[in-house]
Amino acid sequence: MPDAVPAAAPATVAAGELGGLVAAVARGDQAAYARLYRAVAAPVYGTALRTLRSAAHAEEVAQEVLLEVWRTAAAYRPARGTVTAWVLTIAHRRAVDRVRAARAAADRELRVALREQPIREPGAEPVPEQVERAHDALRVRSALARLSVVQRESLVLAYYGGYSQREIARALGVPLGTVKTRMRDGLLRLRAAFDGG
Repeated sequence: MPDAVPAAAPATVAAGELGGLVAAVARGDQAAYARLYRAVAAPVYGTALRTLRSAAHAEEVAQEVLLEVWRTAAAYRPARGTVTAWVLTIAHRRAVDRVRAARAAADRELRVALREQPIREPGAEPVPEQVERAHDALRVRSALARLSVVQRESLVLAYYGGYSQREIARALGVPLGTVKTRMRDGLLRLRAAFDGG
């Protein structure tokens, strides 16, 4: 693992360069990691912050994600999406895991404090609704997996990364109209998947 990379202004790295940086990082190139870090640190932090709503927790998760990128760079597959989509998917998953872990810890503490079986907190979602929401999330992941790579990466950047269509176009190096078409087609395919089953 490289020494800590100092916080710096985001590096201006073309979307096409990120793949080369990840490949160099996979070979242990610390300079490439420093450039990649500066290029993706802000979006990773933003993704974590939107999920966690805590700057301190978002910073911790962002650091974990960036270390995971260093450790798993060799696992990146360009055919499955852009570097940005890959990194932001890791960030989203890590942030969601942190939320779940915090919720589980709070539940354990509450049970111990009350010395009772787990109870539903006032205003908490009833179990049937939790099951339905989990089922819906599974259907969304399954439907996303059936989209083309370009449709999926645009939707992931928009909904998990919080990017605008214009920002997605800039990040992917494609015209804005192309991003709009990919997102429209992807959403139509998602809707068809849900309407059909």
